Amino acid sequence: MFEREKIELEILDGDLECLKNTVDFVSFSYYSSRTVSGFEEDYETTTGNLFRSIKNPNLESTEWSWQIDPLGLRNALNQLYDRYQKPLFIVENGLGAKDVPDENGYVADDYRIDYMRKYIIALKDAVEIDGVELMGYTSWGCIDLISVSTGQMSKRYGFIYVDRDDVDQGTLRSSKKKSFDWFKQVIASNGENL
Repeated sequence: MFEREKIELEILDGDLECLKNTVDFVSFSYYSSRTVSGFEEDYETTTGNLFRSIKNPNLESTEWSWQIDPLGLRNALNQLYDRYQKPLFIVENGLGAKDVPDENGYVADDYRIDYMRKYIIALKDAVEIDGVELMGYTSWGCIDLISVSTGQMSKRYGFIYVDRDDVDQGTLRSSKKKSFDWFKQVIASNGENL
């Protein structure tokens, strides 16, 4: 491919020795899949378009147009494992949502539990059915914080609610969401109790 594309690499003394060492595992973040169009037709697009992403009508979306695609995670796991034959580690996965506490300050975030359950089932299928070697899974994140992608506090990922809004108002009091205890038992059961 390098020859075809007329790419020449300058290889210095010691480079090949350094390249002999390989990685022990591959880590990656996964939130959603993308459907990409090379056509100029008018499609409904998603956010964050570094390339022309179009909405997949077969998938649900978050309020921020991130498509919910657990099968996409399973496919990504299979593709990465097939390519690198190294253990994989999902270092970020989660659902950004507008969590609204009830009058007692409790957030019953069943939508987050449903999202995470589907994604964990997909990664279990990749391991148990497809033979992918998976080292671990880390959710994003344990506590609400400002979303890097939007700069919003209202786009919440955590299992712990933080009383703060998009204009920096609130007490900063924190409280467990319903997903906190659910994920605690998922960890305690090593993913058996979903």
